[in-house]
Amino acid sequence: MPRVFRFAPSPNGLLHLGHALSALINRDAAAAAGGTVLLRLEDIDRERCREAYAAAIVDDLGWLGVVWPEPPRRQSDHFPLYRAALDRLAARGLVYPCFCTRGAVLAASAAKAAAEGAPRPVDPDGAPVYPGTCRHLPAAERARRLAEGWPAALRLDVARALAEDPAPLRWRECGAGGGEDQPSRDVSADPAAWGDALLARRETPTSYHLSVVVDDAAQGVTDVVRGLDLFHATSLHRLLQRLLGLPAPRYHHHRLVLDAGGDKLSKSRGAPSLRDLRAEGLSPADVRRRVGLPV
Repeated sequence: MPRVFRFAPSPNGLLHLGHALSALINRDAAAAAGGTVLLRLEDIDRERCREAYAAAIVDDLGWLGVVWPEPPRRQSDHFPLYRAALDRLAARGLVYPCFCTRGAVLAASAAKAAAEGAPRPVDPDGAPVYPGTCRHLPAAERARRLAEGWPAALRLDVARALAEDPAPLRWRECGAGGGEDQPSRDVSADPAAWGDALLARRETPTSYHLSVVVDDAAQGVTDVVRGLDLFHATSLHRLLQRLLGLPAPRYHHHRLVLDAGGDKLSKSRGAPSLRDLRAEGLSPADVRRRVGLPV
């Protein structure tokens, strides 16, 4: 079976060295496997994503020597596909509307922790776990709020989803490069650690977690090679794959490029962009050296 990799940035800023590392690892792994690397633009956030950033991503990747079958997949072209996946889950009673604002979630989470005399539970990303406020709303109250036009997100009822099929969930974590000859291990998934995850936001008809598993299946991705910061998200992705009957790719979560303070490079923290480094005279070989890859 042909090996298919993918690099999937969001066009809400310019690429930096962390993106370069991931794109180059995907390119190298695909080349070693005789496979293909796809480019996917994860642009579901229509407020922050910009066409100028999308064009810069294409230009920077071409400069690095990363090539892909044209055209790139744009998530914003596939909202109906994500809606269909949501509808399938909703038909099984696995999705419910959530009317809570972010502030309400924080307040309810803190109140629940105080009442139980325990630390506030957080998900693997460090955000408060949703306490299930709207999961317990009577059906009539839900219907009333929806009829009155209350803004609502959609959440996955994780406990109910796991109860449908209590069999253990795992994924295959491969070694560097993701090759068949690389060491691999089975990792036990723990989707419950995320609580009732958002599958669609008020302002966006899908979420990262839902769209990424739908896209990987639609594009025939066999190998998901991405940063270590997404390691724990794989637990939730495996649950969604099982619920939707989607294949499970191999996974490899690579090291991150860190700044001087030990934090991962970030657009919001002002990490130097590839565009800046190119203007300073760095070559693609220099970039490979900076991210610790052989030239």
